[in-house]
Amino acid sequence: MTQDVSPKPPSDDRPEIEQLDAALSHVDQQMSSGGIASGAAKGIVYSLIETLGALVGDPDLPEHARSGYEGLLEAARELRAKLER
Repeated sequence: MTQDVSPKPPSDDRPEIEQLDAALSHVDQQMSSGGIASGAAKGIVYSLIETLGALVGDPDLPEHARSGYEGLLEAARELRAKLER
């Protein structure tokens, strides 16, 4: 039997804004180049919006971090609108 030795992040660990921004940028680039199906892109963007919405709604989130997540949430909503055209 093998053991799972992959590191598990702490349950209270928030994703870094840079990671979420990179994911959003990657989806946008792949859509522009035709490297990803629109349904897959919509699903990923939907998940990013849900994650960012939960982070923005976290009462324990420091205000400086909240503004960064809010900006990224707006960018994700704009990408969603672009995908729905």
